[in-house]
Amino acid sequence: MRFLRAIVGSVSGRMSSLVFVLFSLTVISACASRPGPQTLDPRAANVPGARIVTLYLATSRERVGPGPNRYNDIPSETLNFAEYKVSIPPTHKPGMIEYPGERPNPSTDFTVVSAQPLDRATFLQRIGARNKGRQGDLSIFVHGFNTNLAEAVFRQAQLSADANDPELDDVSILFAWPSAGSISGYLADKATATASRDQLTDLLSMTVKARPSGEIALIAHSMGGWLTSEALRQLKLTGQQAVLDRLKVVLAAPDIDGIVFLAQMQKIGRMKKPMTILVSRDDLALSVSGFISLDQMRVGRIDINDPRVQAGAKEVNIQIVDISGVKTDDTFKHNGFAALAAIYPEMRKQSDKGGDALRLGQAGVFVFDAVDRTLIAPFKLGRRLAASQ
Repeated sequence: MRFLRAIVGSVSGRMSSLVFVLFSLTVISACASRPGPQTLDPRAANVPGARIVTLYLATSRERVGPGPNRYNDIPSETLNFAEYKVSIPPTHKPGMIEYPGERPNPSTDFTVVSAQPLDRATFLQRIGARNKGRQGDLSIFVHGFNTNLAEAVFRQAQLSADANDPELDDVSILFAWPSAGSISGYLADKATATASRDQLTDLLSMTVKARPSGEIALIAHSMGGWLTSEALRQLKLTGQQAVLDRLKVVLAAPDIDGIVFLAQMQKIGRMKKPMTILVSRDDLALSVSGFISLDQMRVGRIDINDPRVQAGAKEVNIQIVDISGVKTDDTFKHNGFAALAAIYPEMRKQSDKGGDALRLGQAGVFVFDAVDRTLIAPFKLGRRLAASQ
């Protein structure tokens, strides 16, 4: 694990001032109002040009009452399930979420048009092989720190609307763990994320059984990357290698301590499908996280210029992509992964044709060129990499 030891010491910047952290938290707190649980209540929407996306919820949140939309931030002993249908407005801009207000306008806002609680058997039946045309892919999204349920649902709806091919029967699942949805709740979120690893492991196992064919993409953002790595480790320790082999894992801006990630990967071992890690040098949220964690390097800010990282990525079958040039919808430049969803179908098609510049799923270290929409190997095009910094 020479490569993994290299990333422990590959620090791409550390916080040295508490003033900066306090300023950063102030910026976050000053952001626009956030969607509350009432925005998940179904409303009628029949807008020409709108697109309806379906997503399935598997949550370790405890359900409050019989409805599908009310959950607290206490970990549930068992998974709860639901199905949501979300109307995407015709004015939607790829990579963005047009959040609804107290009175959603389907012409301009994401709007929930249907919400139905499901039992385990019905959930498995609906995510399983479908009858409409060719079976598409299945994706599971694990959200990050400081994310309430409405934000997680609308993020998954955005990813699904932007990334999925409407001609295929793609299936989108949101795994929602009980984040407190508070900027001051970092340590509390870390605890509830950790408490949810059994439920995520259970979801991965049942999904693989329900989908005997097709790709299963597991996409985790920020602290959700920590939770996902823990679940992968648990799959390995419980002898579920067949489940691991079906997964295509993407860790987007993973909020994981480098030393912890080293320990996790030593147990997980080499994945059959290359694990992808999306990193960014200018991710301020991970800078704050590193400060809170006593200046420990976060994997999401790994230095791809480190020769040990470049040389070792292929050794352990990991694809590292620097997305620092991607525009984000947040002040902290932490959500760059969401913008990539909009161009994923194009990249996938070109990659399937064998395009040399598009290396999705190939181990190595790459830079995403936001202009050309390509992945550039920095060790082959070092001059281009230097120009992008």
